[in-house]
Amino acid sequence: MTRLDVRRVLARSRPRFWLYLAGPALVGVAYAADGVADLRSLPALALVAYFLVPANVYLYGVNDVYDADVDAENPKKENKEVRYRGERGVVALVALTGVLGLGLAAWLPRAAPWILGFLALGWAYSAPPRLKTKPPLDSLSNGLYVLPGVAAYAAVGGALPPLLAVAGGWLWTMAMHTFSAIPDIAPDRRAGIDTTATVLGERRALAYCGACWLCAAGAFALLDLRAGFLFGLYPVLALALDLGDVDLSRAYWWFPALNTVVGGVLACAGLWGVLRG
Repeated sequence: MTRLDVRRVLARSRPRFWLYLAGPALVGVAYAADGVADLRSLPALALVAYFLVPANVYLYGVNDVYDADVDAENPKKENKEVRYRGERGVVALVALTGVLGLGLAAWLPRAAPWILGFLALGWAYSAPPRLKTKPPLDSLSNGLYVLPGVAAYAAVGGALPPLLAVAGGWLWTMAMHTFSAIPDIAPDRRAGIDTTATVLGERRALAYCGACWLCAAGAFALLDLRAGFLFGLYPVLALALDLGDVDLSRAYWWFPALNTVVGGVLACAGLWGVLRG
């Protein structure tokens, strides 16, 4: 594989968004661990490593292959992302990363349902039955981003995480998905693709995101008030974007940094609890 091929593979996996999958896995490990040994355990390291790069190649590779026609109209593919042009190697790579996920599930039976759930939803979102074109299932199915955290928590801690944490995370991902679809409203409509964002329109879609983020903050607040305040940043930001009449296509690219900071605070709080304990 040439250097250019490697760069295209990494670009296809959306490096800006790597932590959207690896972050929940790291948070799951941090809150499930009873000691430093758990943080360094092979299951913990393997899950974080898989969801850092291979899972992103799988998720976005399936999306690129099945969205090739739609992406021909999408300006994001010109400079921010890589447009799929029928390369056979992409299909092989997606298959390989899927097989890696299946192997991980076979090795870690406690995490298996959640890894398999991630693989299934990641496929069904873009490939038939194409949940991404069936609002509101496009938004609801994006709870798949929470599943790496559930898998990591189950593998390391041997139990499921608190249901409020799962519910809060699921609501957060629903909002984040629809927010990310707002810049695609015009190309999706030209391509005849229905999404929650295209159905609602830009302003109502932003209101939907704010409502989901507010419910997510409420769920986390019931679990821990500090987490509620942390996730309360999102509905406040949604309101500020609306009142400030900010270009959401531009604001969309601020969120990887914001999400990294929020996820980092959450993970560090969990790690601090392990080290202090």
